[in-house]
Amino acid sequence: MSSRTTGKPDDTDDFSVEALVKSEFASEVVYLDTASLGLPARRSLDALEGALEAWRVGRASPADYDASVAESRKSYASFVGVELKTVALANQVSVFAGLVAAALPDDSEVLVVNGEFTSIVFPFMAQGRGIEVKEVPFERLADSITERTTLVAVAAVQSADGRLVDLEALVDATGATDTKVLLDLTQAVGWLPVDASRFAYTVCAGYKWLLSPRGTCFFTVRPEFVDGLVPNNAGWYAGEYPWDSIYGGPIRLASDARRFDISPAWHSWVAQAPALDLLTEVGPKALHAHAVGLANRFRAGVAWEPSDSAIVSLGTDADVGERLARAGIVGSTRVGRLRLSFHLNNTLDDADKAAEALSGLVHA
Repeated sequence: MSSRTTGKPDDTDDFSVEALVKSEFASEVVYLDTASLGLPARRSLDALEGALEAWRVGRASPADYDASVAESRKSYASFVGVELKTVALANQVSVFAGLVAAALPDDSEVLVVNGEFTSIVFPFMAQGRGIEVKEVPFERLADSITERTTLVAVAAVQSADGRLVDLEALVDATGATDTKVLLDLTQAVGWLPVDASRFAYTVCAGYKWLLSPRGTCFFTVRPEFVDGLVPNNAGWYAGEYPWDSIYGGPIRLASDARRFDISPAWHSWVAQAPALDLLTEVGPKALHAHAVGLANRFRAGVAWEPSDSAIVSLGTDADVGERLARAGIVGSTRVGRLRLSFHLNNTLDDADKAAEALSGLVHA
């Protein structure tokens, strides 16, 4: 894989992802754990440091943070291909999964896959009231959808091992049965191009592949389904004009998906806005080519076949942790397997060092 890419939106030949990595990231290790926590870009840290300094000296005002929130919403809407009016903001995935769960009829069947990340499982299991949560094998998801299925709640990319859901098969199967989909994009958006407008609901936490501090989360809802959700978490920020809805009734919520906003964790959004600017500069296609290309370079280095994911899940020998520590490589362990994830902050050298460190220690 070349260290250069022509995947920038204007496809200019002089665009180098690896040059961008050097200017924006300053990791002291080979960091291969974006699937747990993304690294901050320099521009995000600069924005955050400025905001913290203004807070320190008493020159910060709550309204000052509105621009970062608005910029983040706009950038994310464009990044996933939806209208601005369909995007709501909160702090974590389960807030929006709970919103969808609370709106389901009592006799609903919700289909999830075995071993799914619990933030989009527990809110449905917690409902009781006759809602059946049915767990099925990952490979059988589309085939398990029937006329009885009210909703499918699934991550586009599985957190534990990086497997990709067949979105075309999911769309076809749910379209044939009029089943809604809640698609968790937390492990996808930032490296995998996704058209969120195809699904009733999508949700995405920003602290992994969107490179923000913890405390940002995006929700999209197709316009025809907005009125079917009750804004149970509505506060002042869910108002049509938030600064005019901070006291008393009558209720005056936003007419679009902003009615599902919760009050933002301000400094997280200060850092999220420039991170999304960075990802947009590179573009979804180039991000995908870079991340998957590095993952496959690593896979080739350990004599594995290529894959379609930026996340690699490996069986390992017992002493692999010590070997990685000596090599200065950071990954994570999920379901008893080593998980490595490749993103914008990584380079060809990172993939090669990881492959060298793990040579002879990994198995399927």
